[in-house]
Amino acid sequence: MKRILIVRLGAMGDVVHALPAATALRAALPDAHIGWAIEARWAPLLCAEGSVARGPNMPLVDAIHFVNTRGWRAAPWSDETWSEVRGTFRALRAARYDCALDFQGAMKSAAVAAFSGAAQRIGNARPWERVAAMFYTHPVEVHAAHVVEQALEAASAVSGQHLHYMPPALPQDAAAEQWAEQELARRGVRGFALLHPGAGWGAKQWPAARYGEVARALAARGVTPLINHGPDEQALAQEVARASNGSASAVQCSLSELIALTRRAALAIGGDTGPLHLAAALEVPIVALYGPTDPRRTGPFGTRAIVLRSEASTTSHARRAATEAGLLTIPAEQVIAAAQSLLGTGVEKNVRA
Repeated sequence: MKRILIVRLGAMGDVVHALPAATALRAALPDAHIGWAIEARWAPLLCAEGSVARGPNMPLVDAIHFVNTRGWRAAPWSDETWSEVRGTFRALRAARYDCALDFQGAMKSAAVAAFSGAAQRIGNARPWERVAAMFYTHPVEVHAAHVVEQALEAASAVSGQHLHYMPPALPQDAAAEQWAEQELARRGVRGFALLHPGAGWGAKQWPAARYGEVARALAARGVTPLINHGPDEQALAQEVARASNGSASAVQCSLSELIALTRRAALAIGGDTGPLHLAAALEVPIVALYGPTDPRRTGPFGTRAIVLRSEASTTSHARRAATEAGLLTIPAEQVIAAAQSLLGTGVEKNVRA
C-alpha cells in the first residue's frame, strides 16, 4: 500500500483511540503516504496549526482532509453545503488513495471511505453501525474487546503484519507548549492534577460535589487541582470549584493547549471522556470513573490507571441526562484513595500486551 487514507472523523476520545494504530502503521510503513479524514475541530490531535508537512508538528500523517459533517447536517440543502461536499470529495479522489481504513464503523465514515475512490476499503466486519460493512471491500474480523486493540487488528490488515501497541505520537505545538508553561507559572502551579468533570452525556457524569471533595484532598497533599472544561461546561466547572472551597480553579483552553497542559500533569481524574483518553495517550496516571460504559471496551489504555466501576452499573449508551445509578455509588473516599495510590507510586506504564 503506497497511499492510505484513515477515516476517523471524531469525536475526541475516539480519535485518540485510533492514534496508536496509526502510530504503529506509520512505523510499519515509513514511506507510505498517509492521509486522515477528520472533522476540523479535532485536527489538533494530528497537527499543530499551520503544519503542512510531516514532522514533530504533524508526526503521523502527510495530509489532512477536513470533512465537515457537523456543518453539513446543520444546513443539508444549502448551495454552500453542497459546494463544500463536492470540493471535499474532489480533493479526496484527487489524492488517489489505494486504501481507505475506516476506524469509525459508522454509515458516514464508511461513505467517506467509499467516495474517496480508494479501491480497497477496510473496516471492522461488525461495525458500530452494521450498514457500514456494505461499503467495505475487505471486512476484518476483529477479536479484541478494547477499541484500541480492534483498531490495531484492522490496521494490521493494511500493513500485512501484526501490529503491536505503540504510544501514540501527538503533535508538538510550540505556541501551545509556551502557553502551558506561562499559564502554570502565572498560577504558581508546580505539581498538579487535572479534573475532568464533564462528559458526553449526563449518565457518565460523576457529581460535581464529589469532585470538589477530591480536590480538597489533593490540595491537602500538596497537589494543585485544575478543573478542565469545555466551552459549554463553565457552570459545571464553577460548581466543582465552589465545592472545593477554593482548592481548585478552572482552566479553559484550546485542544492544542490541553495537549500541552496534560503532558505536564501528575494525575488525571474523570469519566469516560476525551480528555481522560488524551491523558492515557500521554501516559499520565489516571483514576477513571465508569458507569454506563464498559471499561473493557473504552477504558484507559497505555498508562497506569485505576478504574472504578460499581457492580451495579450496566452497560448502556442511552443518552440519559441523569447520572447512572451505579456511578452514584462510587464515594469520594474511594477516588481519593486511588489518587493517593497513583501519586505515591509515580508514573508507570500499564500497557496491555
